[in-house]
Amino acid sequence: MKTIDINIKMTECSKSELAPEDLALVESTEKFVNHSYSPYSKFSVSAAICLSDGTIVNGTNQENAAYPSGLCAERTAMFFANSQYPDKAIKTLAITAFTNGDFLDTPITPCGACRQALLESEQRFSTPIKIILAAKDRCFIVNSISDLLPLSFGSEFLK
Repeated sequence: MKTIDINIKMTECSKSELAPEDLALVESTEKFVNHSYSPYSKFSVSAAICLSDGTIVNGTNQENAAYPSGLCAERTAMFFANSQYPDKAIKTLAITAFTNGDFLDTPITPCGACRQALLESEQRFSTPIKIILAAKDRCFIVNSISDLLPLSFGSEFLK
């Protein structure tokens, strides 16, 4: 028997340290966060996707009184991007959250269901998706969704 360590690499930075293209994507999440429909949790999440051709697609969480019927911001954006631009790989995804009248101090990460859906897109296009997790002034950058979902289940198991 042996123990195996799984390590995740990510970069922490301030918004001012982001590349201009990444900062624009984060600012897009901040602009669209008010499109969230979150009357029950009051926790608004916004996601912005930059596709391989530079197209930006936004999504926000959409709640429903029957909680399982809602959808997270990340999948809202990704499903729209995949249906409107089916041949364009997702290059970068930025995520931010807003509650109690302000953006969070600490970045949030995608839930497990979003990680699995994003992994499928990453595998589909054989291209890593860079993830920018943004808060008030602090950001975490992860180079691939597979870094957030180690020991994942993917299409290779269904062959």
